[in-house]
Amino acid sequence: MQIAIASDHGGYKLKEEIKGYLVSKDISCKDFGCHSEESCDYPDFGFAAAEAVAKDKCERGIVICRSGIGMSIVANKVKGIRAALCNSTDIAKRSREHNDANVLVLPADFIDIKLAKEVIDVWLTTEFAGGRHLNRISKISKYEE
Repeated sequence: MQIAIASDHGGYKLKEEIKGYLVSKDISCKDFGCHSEESCDYPDFGFAAAEAVAKDKCERGIVICRSGIGMSIVANKVKGIRAALCNSTDIAKRSREHNDANVLVLPADFIDIKLAKEVIDVWLTTEFAGGRHLNRISKISKYEE
């Protein structure tokens, strides 16, 4: 599995820790930036990571900013992306089971690395439940057309 990963300056430190964690689990990452804590604009990096997932260049994505809201907005503008802002394992599980989320959004100011790793583990291992949820996802896809 290859994960597209991106952050703004506010999420840079968390992104770097997560990259190391994913590599330790033999999961490769494609880093779309940013590459320092110097002030930057999150859309520049969030769009690139989300597009990599939408174009099947990466199986899933993780994007990070301080609140998670900006990156959520950006990622969800990309056709085919279902980005979910998760700061608990329960939300991460439901985002996959019910919504087939393909981009995980983490709020750097509201999650520590320990919880972030737990959220990522649940998010990566939970399968989409299908069933009644498939109809709902299909409606989203139709709307995007």
